[in-house]
Amino acid sequence: MDADSQITSIAHVIQLAVAPVFLLTGVAAFIGVISNRLGRIVDRARQLEASIHGTPRDRAIEIHNALRNLAKRARLANRALSLCVACAVLICSDIVVLFVGTLAGERFGGAVAVVFVLAMLSLIAALLLFLREVYLATRFLRIGVPEPAVDAAAASTPPT
Repeated sequence: MDADSQITSIAHVIQLAVAPVFLLTGVAAFIGVISNRLGRIVDRARQLEASIHGTPRDRAIEIHNALRNLAKRARLANRALSLCVACAVLICSDIVVLFVGTLAGERFGGAVAVVFVLAMLSLIAALLLFLREVYLATRFLRIGVPEPAVDAAAASTPPT
């Protein structure tokens, strides 16, 4: 292979590698989001664990339930984070295979396709786990102050 055709081949591979690099940027941003959520989950769990000592039994049960929910959310976020990192590694591997194939003069199209599909499956699974974690976070969400208990006698009397 002469120098001009090799440069042309490498330029073409760089063009092909641009899309996975943009995808890698998006996955990196998603890793940042999940890492931030995981950190907040851990901070909240530590705060609740510190507050459980010396609390009344009914409040301790509420704290244990909240900790159980946080543990589920942390597992989901951790798995989503692991899958995103696996996706990023697969994307980087895909780029390497593109370049190695070009430099070696081999066609690794099948390998590139398989690695890319595995990366996308990892990303899909991570997104689904992230969605589940967000669902759990909002399922037990309480915003605002609780409404005061209404006295039964006062509720039965009509307003004047």
